[in-house]
Amino acid sequence: MEASHSTTLLLLIILTAVAANVHPNTLTRRTLLANGLAATPPMGWNSWNHFNCFIDEKMIRETADAIVSTGLSKLGYKFVNIDDCWAEISRDDKGSLVPKNSTFPSGIKALANYVHSKGLKLGIYSDAGYFTCSKKMPGSLGHEEHDAKTFASWGIDYLKYDNCNNDGSKPTVRYPVMTKALMKAGRPIFFSLCEWGDMHPALWGAVVGNSWRTTNDISDNWDSMISRADQNEVYAEYARPGGWNDPDMLEIGNGGMTKNEYIVHFSLWAISKAPLLIGCDVRNMTKETVEIIANKEVIDVNQDKLGVQGKKVRMEGDLEVWAGPLSGYRVALVLLNRGAWRTAITARWDDIGIPPRSSVIARDLWKHKTLKQRLVDNLTATVDSHACKMYILKPIS
Repeated sequence: MEASHSTTLLLLIILTAVAANVHPNTLTRRTLLANGLAATPPMGWNSWNHFNCFIDEKMIRETADAIVSTGLSKLGYKFVNIDDCWAEISRDDKGSLVPKNSTFPSGIKALANYVHSKGLKLGIYSDAGYFTCSKKMPGSLGHEEHDAKTFASWGIDYLKYDNCNNDGSKPTVRYPVMTKALMKAGRPIFFSLCEWGDMHPALWGAVVGNSWRTTNDISDNWDSMISRADQNEVYAEYARPGGWNDPDMLEIGNGGMTKNEYIVHFSLWAISKAPLLIGCDVRNMTKETVEIIANKEVIDVNQDKLGVQGKKVRMEGDLEVWAGPLSGYRVALVLLNRGAWRTAITARWDDIGIPPRSSVIARDLWKHKTLKQRLVDNLTATVDSHACKMYILKPIS
């Protein structure tokens, strides 16, 4: 049964690669996208979740300042990503995208220079269609090589590439065109495929981009967040250094969930090796928001060099055990209570990849405490409704 499933999956990957004009050999050699980026999931900030189209260069500069002044940059948050609505509706007479004069009068290159001066990286947004999703600016369809060179000349470090208002052709046809253009642009640019999981990009994204959206857009509520985590988890085996599953950006700090729910959000994104892209106004964060997104122990799980995405290993109704291996023979563990009542949840060693009868040291990543007792065979904790506990387990040899 397992061999049959693997064969079917390999055939599907090859067929998808052929449809994308990508030779199957590149699935291992990664020759189409060989930019040396994304050894760990990207960390940073994106304008869309909080600001939508209401963006300007002053706010982007202030955001870069805040990422540094709050200490977030030292924790790994490096990308400052401008989303939709930054350009004029028409290209110039040379066919180039033009920064919107009313909101980005200094131009993107000057903004990139400012962001770089802070030790950060600047990201930008375009679309594999004729217009972006807002329809307020052009997309890059048919202009891929020109736009890639433009982005490189401005000093762009990251491109989020959306999927709206296209010609009806498949993402597997349109996205590799931009991949090739970026590779010829003369500057390493992180390529984020935002095709919303349309054609299972986990199956073909590794040769095309550095991350790929596995879901539709997230909203700032529990049901949306938890469903994105579910949809993303299905593709866990396809994440690896150089290419990551992306269940969309973080909503922490935008006010639609409780503190416990935001802790679940951050914990699941961390163990899932998802991009950690803050989506709130970092210039005006509460202490509670900073406490969550600046938890270095949880960030370290996300950034672990082994690069293996965690998965659900047990589901018993609303109670779930998520786990994944870390470097140094350690295991990351999340006990998740999706239900309405406070309940005990047990993780068993044979479910999470620790040899039976092993004695284990457990570190609680949200309490920042190491459990005093050594654990054997399992860990049990009582977890509140819509909450989680997160641990690193280290077997004692």
